Amino acid sequence: MNRPFSVLLVGLNFRPESTGIAPYTSGLAAELARRGVRVRAISSFPHYPQWRFPDGGVPSKSITSEAGVTVVRRRHRLPRRPGGLSRALSELSFGVAAAATRFGRPHVVVLVSPALLSSAVALLKARLVTRRPVVFWVQDLYTLGLQELGAGSATLAERAIGAVERWCLRSADAVVVIHERFRNTVVDTLGVDPDAVTVVRNWSHLEDTEPVDRDAARAEQGWDRSDFVVLHAGNMGVKQGLENVVQAAQLATSNGSTVRFVLLGDGNQREHLAALSAGVPAVSMVGSLPDDKFRNAIGAADALLVNERRGVAGMAVPSKLTSYFSTGLPVIAATDPGSVTESEVLLADAGLVVPAGDPQALLEAAESLASDAELAAKFGENGRRYRATRLTPRASFDTFTQLLQELAAGRGDTRESGNV
Repeated sequence: MNRPFSVLLVGLNFRPESTGIAPYTSGLAAELARRGVRVRAISSFPHYPQWRFPDGGVPSKSITSEAGVTVVRRRHRLPRRPGGLSRALSELSFGVAAAATRFGRPHVVVLVSPALLSSAVALLKARLVTRRPVVFWVQDLYTLGLQELGAGSATLAERAIGAVERWCLRSADAVVVIHERFRNTVVDTLGVDPDAVTVVRNWSHLEDTEPVDRDAARAEQGWDRSDFVVLHAGNMGVKQGLENVVQAAQLATSNGSTVRFVLLGDGNQREHLAALSAGVPAVSMVGSLPDDKFRNAIGAADALLVNERRGVAGMAVPSKLTSYFSTGLPVIAATDPGSVTESEVLLADAGLVVPAGDPQALLEAAESLASDAELAAKFGENGRRYRATRLTPRASFDTFTQLLQELAAGRGDTRESGNV
């Protein structure tokens, strides 16, 4: 190539957001820059999972250099309630802002979904104006989400979203998905050419660090040494179904159990959950934390929880698992039988799986780990080993980089990630 290899990445979420997909979007951008690629990223200002901009507001636009990446941030409309029409309008507002931003002449454009609707707008510009190869990077599947959450099943809204998602995936030069189950869905259900799909697992974005001073970290959070702390980290949204955790905490309180549940993070269900948990001493809530304090908090727990609403089986791969497996702590997954989450935890042999929406089963799983330190330690080590062998950043970065270079060179053949 006559000029340095360059990539434009368009995604709604970016660092310093520390949960959800932001660590992966910004992590890929930073790694490509480290490998000598010229990277521009168009994103919004930090707002997730709080769904609000920092106090004092944000400008309409900013341009900064972060870890060797030129980051162009555009303010967009935030939804009053992050769901339905309000969420759609928010995504579209970012899409318009991103499309109004100069794309330049990158060799490849990478679009991140979610947000689907903003990526669809950016895809239109990439096709009509930029005319560069486009990679559509799928972190969540909207079509499955609408079906599994029951938000518009068999309605015009679902059909419209499904049509947009199919058009985006079929129109892209390449589709990257984060799990084999996603690959099956986009090929078998959404009709994408299987040769256009590459599986690149999300990697563990928390680096190996020194062991946490558990006593100090627990004291900072107000956790007693005798408590068996089960911590759920990340978004508090509808699909997490965290009412189940509050109900388990109510049972723990009435039974005099030593199990204590902690909900760490933020989201559109936080106030609702705070109201439900009022007067329940076996559950507490902690706001979103910066990376160092986040590591300390999850490392000081006794078990880590993935909790999903009933019916959520294939729409998303919980990104928190990549962080959980780095701690050496056991995982409890409250999820539907046959879900992606169940398959990951069982494949790693990293913890216990109980049915979604069953607070008694959740409490019993926690108590079984509390009474068997040897089993808990075994699960924790298995998770750490799975992370080291299957979720390494290098394998994912190598696969993604190779795909981008092949597209830029005009070859569409793909490779499956070596860590799948």
